[in-house]
Amino acid sequence: MEDKPIKMENKKIITVFGATGAQGGGLARAILADKNSEFAVRVVTRNANSDKSKTFAQLGAEVVEADIDDIKSIKRALEGAYGAYFVTFFWDHFSVEKEQQEVKNFVEAALESHLQHIIWSTLEDTRNWMKLDDDRMPTLNGKYKVPHFDGKGEADHFFTEAGLPTTFLRTSFYWDNFIHFGMGPKKGEDGNYYIAFPMDDKKLSAIASEDIGKCAYGIFKKEKELIGKTVGIVGEKLNGNEMAAKLSKALDKNVIFNPVSPEAYRNFGFPGAEDLGNMFQFKRDFNDDFNGVRNEVFSKELNPELQNFDKWLSANASRIPIE
Repeated sequence: MEDKPIKMENKKIITVFGATGAQGGGLARAILADKNSEFAVRVVTRNANSDKSKTFAQLGAEVVEADIDDIKSIKRALEGAYGAYFVTFFWDHFSVEKEQQEVKNFVEAALESHLQHIIWSTLEDTRNWMKLDDDRMPTLNGKYKVPHFDGKGEADHFFTEAGLPTTFLRTSFYWDNFIHFGMGPKKGEDGNYYIAFPMDDKKLSAIASEDIGKCAYGIFKKEKELIGKTVGIVGEKLNGNEMAAKLSKALDKNVIFNPVSPEAYRNFGFPGAEDLGNMFQFKRDFNDDFNGVRNEVFSKELNPELQNFDKWLSANASRIPIE
């Protein structure tokens, strides 16, 4: 007997914030691709007429307009929903204070919405490992070591103190950064190509951005089992030399890993270089703690389609810009 698809009106609605971005988009697509899903997708966007929003509507998602700076609009987006995926995008504004206000808005709206399961996309508060007066790493904005981590980690307690049924999802470095974030191989004067980050020989936990949403879908499918838990997800842990070797093969170019110092990276001069230099240094200096929370086996259980770096490269190497 074949499974009958569950009728739309009987499905549990998941409201997905950040659906036009990497994480939320992956979750929305994962639910929509599963014809027998017990969940329906409500995609939140600032502009329902954008191409991405229209594509989601064509795929069967409900599309609603909301702004995470406006609590009333968040409440409307959560009405009648079973669950919600909350994510903030620090790189839109580079402000921890703004990001934390957005989280407070989520929490305030959620308290009135009777949600049964929230996934909050978060990261470590690195100040739990390295105090502000620790001069191994510069303090940024007077308050943070790694602003785009610390603000999210610090905001975790908003959910716990509000008593909201939350799973804390800790993501990893996106391999997609090689395509979009300018981290791909750069040609050196010697004709070789170089990737540079301050990790020495330590392994970097990383994942395909699309797999984050698929893992989140796996968390929602486990229902109450992961509420109150912190779940770290990763596709594969590789050091710089291992990544360079795989990039060399996929790109048919000689790619070499340049283990620059954190100081050098912080001085690269692009927006956010100090933050990212500190981030890599944190991942290097507290490698066992960082990688220990992120488990490939459990990530694969949540998302059977989980990609390793080779698999991701086989689909995406041609998208990596090469000078």
